Amino acid sequence: MSSCYRVLFIIGMPDRYLAAGSLLAFLCMIVVGPLQAQENGLPPRDWLQEWPNTDFSRAEVAFREILSGGPPKDGILAIDDPHFSPVPQGGDLYADREPVMSVRIDGEARAYPLSILMWHEIVNDTLADTPISVTFCPLCNSGIVFDRRVEGIETTFGTTGKLRNSDMVMYDRLTESWWQQFEGRAIIGAKTGVELARLPARLESFGEFAARNPTGRVLVPRDSTIRDYGRNPYVGYDGLPRPFLYDGEYDGPGLPLMRVVSVVGRDEAWSLGLLRQCGEIIVDDLVLRWRSGQASALDRARIDKGRDVGIVTVQRQQAEGGLVDVSYDVPFAFAFRAFHPGAPIHHNAP
Repeated sequence: MSSCYRVLFIIGMPDRYLAAGSLLAFLCMIVVGPLQAQENGLPPRDWLQEWPNTDFSRAEVAFREILSGGPPKDGILAIDDPHFSPVPQGGDLYADREPVMSVRIDGEARAYPLSILMWHEIVNDTLADTPISVTFCPLCNSGIVFDRRVEGIETTFGTTGKLRNSDMVMYDRLTESWWQQFEGRAIIGAKTGVELARLPARLESFGEFAARNPTGRVLVPRDSTIRDYGRNPYVGYDGLPRPFLYDGEYDGPGLPLMRVVSVVGRDEAWSLGLLRQCGEIIVDDLVLRWRSGQASALDRARIDKGRDVGIVTVQRQQAEGGLVDVSYDVPFAFAFRAFHPGAPIHHNAP
């Protein structure tokens, strides 16, 4: 193979991306674009062919940092017309321990199970007249909800099939700019440098969501036969020593795929182990809490059978009393450090 191509050999690439084989059963090879073009400051030729509407003259990251995850543009199909059921009926589909991302706006609450997000990664929805995109990157365990208006103009988001620091790169369908999911920031294209507004959301169990929102609604498949919803295509992923498609370093604390709690506006994180040990951590006006009751989506073959990783809440104390949810995430440590170089990760109990 010509030296102008970079070749990644990945043992156990999840079948979520290759649609065949088991997690630890095979060796795959991915060709990630011609390096010579990237070193010359030009995007790979196949990008130009696949993305004729993207303005590659505008970029704030090096093209060589972006790798192919395997699928092409929209190979992982975002949900644009989501279908919901009331919480009581949802209980027939989802176990109490199953993880969901939940959003509540102006009294309306919806849950988006990871058993569906695992296979689609983006849900474009409208909740209480607010256009939102619910996003989940399994390789980073990063679940974030955005207002999908870009500089005041409503759009929807899809998947590029590309990764940077093992994190999903999205694109908007208005300008086909590329957006880093972890940051909610456009990194290539006409909207480079623009950031999406993040909305408070929780990563919790379906049972917890149902108890808090008995009149809420939960995302259900329109056609349960098109994907094996409920199956985890990344069996054992959060117990591996290293992440997929990531060649950066992680020097601790803990292991690269240790979960951490990251809060918008703070350049620091707290390990899930520390929060579990303490139960509650108060930092300035923030209150971080953990309790048991949520299955890991990235552990066992069936998501509802995953080990208990618990439920995290992050809230802000109000001057007049009471607590309000803030935007937070529970990504893997390597991803947090990749996007927050040098930022502390609090891991040991005081």
